[in-house]
Amino acid sequence: MRKPLSCYHPILYWLRVQQKRIFRRLAWACSSRRYAQEKRPDQRLDHRFIKHTSKLIRQLGDSDIALQHNKVINLRLATEAIGGIIIGPGEYFSFCQLVGKPSRERGFVEGMELSFGEARSGIGGGICQLSNLIHWMAMHSPLVVIERANHSFDPFPDEGRVLPFGSGAAIFYNYIDLVLHNPTEDSFQLVFNVAEHQLEGELLCSKPRTVKYHIYQKAHRFVGRGKRIYRQNEIWRDISTKGQEPIVLHSECLYQNDVIVKYDVAEARIE
Repeated sequence: MRKPLSCYHPILYWLRVQQKRIFRRLAWACSSRRYAQEKRPDQRLDHRFIKHTSKLIRQLGDSDIALQHNKVINLRLATEAIGGIIIGPGEYFSFCQLVGKPSRERGFVEGMELSFGEARSGIGGGICQLSNLIHWMAMHSPLVVIERANHSFDPFPDEGRVLPFGSGAAIFYNYIDLVLHNPTEDSFQLVFNVAEHQLEGELLCSKPRTVKYHIYQKAHRFVGRGKRIYRQNEIWRDISTKGQEPIVLHSECLYQNDVIVKYDVAEARIE
């Protein structure tokens, strides 16, 4: 496969990024979509749809642990930009539009980001943990995921993984975005807290939840192709009635993942 022209020189890559960012800003300016802007950080909606937490500091492979601590600084800034946002009926939520461009001037620092097939440091690195959490909660709700990207490679072996592999949402300002749509007549609200050891998130609603959501994976495996190893799985969602004996109302495959593995995998696990 022929490599894109932007891969041949850093200046060409920079120009391509600027071009894509301009196109995204024009799309925002010309769009007929109503993007969520109202924030009520001190006023919570009445009903909780889901609460989820994720561990802040984890040793990932042989990466610099200092980048994990810097990530916490970036997450505090990102959650301040989004916390309390109301997604009203018919409105769209854009992660990049609300958080804005991470920069040193705004207080963002070097954190870990996944780019060019490797884990490396970058300004604002680590805020994908917030987009991952938002995406996970959105899948447990009527909110529709309009735009979401997964990382094209798996950088580290699992260590204390709680969520299914490939259920996250990559972010790169501003054209790799997480965009949600609220097709209901109800309002939703995102609330966050960066605690001592956990990133805490809640998805609240103006009305109580009437169904139950279950997200799980199928067909997880490692596959060898030539000299490379790929990790595959499917992300599924069941929507069921509430109660002691729930009835599945709808079952659907949300995503199919097939990405390059960047670490050693035991031969016995490879198909």
